[in-house]
Amino acid sequence: MYRAFQKFVDRLAESTDRDAAQQSMADMAAALNLSCFAYLALPHEPGGAPKLISTYPPPWTGHYLQHRYQSFDPVVRWAIRHTHPFQWGLGLGPPVTSESERDLFEEAAKFGIRCGFTIPIHDNEGGIAAVTFATNERRIDFERLINENTQVLQVVAILFHAHARRMSGSDRAVGGVLLSPREFECLEWSSRGKSAWEIGNILGISRGTAAFHLDNARAKLGVRTIRQAAVLLAQSKSRR
Repeated sequence: MYRAFQKFVDRLAESTDRDAAQQSMADMAAALNLSCFAYLALPHEPGGAPKLISTYPPPWTGHYLQHRYQSFDPVVRWAIRHTHPFQWGLGLGPPVTSESERDLFEEAAKFGIRCGFTIPIHDNEGGIAAVTFATNERRIDFERLINENTQVLQVVAILFHAHARRMSGSDRAVGGVLLSPREFECLEWSSRGKSAWEIGNILGISRGTAAFHLDNARAKLGVRTIRQAAVLLAQSKSRR
């Protein structure tokens, strides 16, 4: 197990794209006799698209995202509200409270995703993600695997999320300085001529919160005014 974990850490650190990161996690899951995994990072804004890195069958993930199943998936809802890992499946874990939720589980089972173990991740930047290891094996065998490897899986999930966030964070770098999702968003609106009050209305936050994020962005970029920070953002975009 130690060798498999060390190989995972090394390969993850070396990976610079989604496919390489996905393979590092797939190999780790295989070493634990877990058939597939899914990493789902929820969008910061309502209506945004989630980010998915997964070895689930592509027809299922395409169907799942196309129909926005994450909006009523009981596993996702539970991960949003709780921070402790949990097992799930029909008759196990988060309660199934509607016919659509039951249909979702039954559809997933047809693609070999019968039960799973999900680690919710609530990071310091307000991001929420869920790492799930799933299988089509009999529940008793799956539960044994999970119980034997719970702590390892939690560490693996946290490391993978941190790496995935770093990969996606490159789009939020301004002059080599990485801004938080909200700081970048507020600064982008400011560069379009919006005031803190207008930004607050657009993003559904208070004027003071918008001003707070703008000032944080300004301080990180080492400039005196928000306007100067907006200029740096524009220059950074022109180089991409």
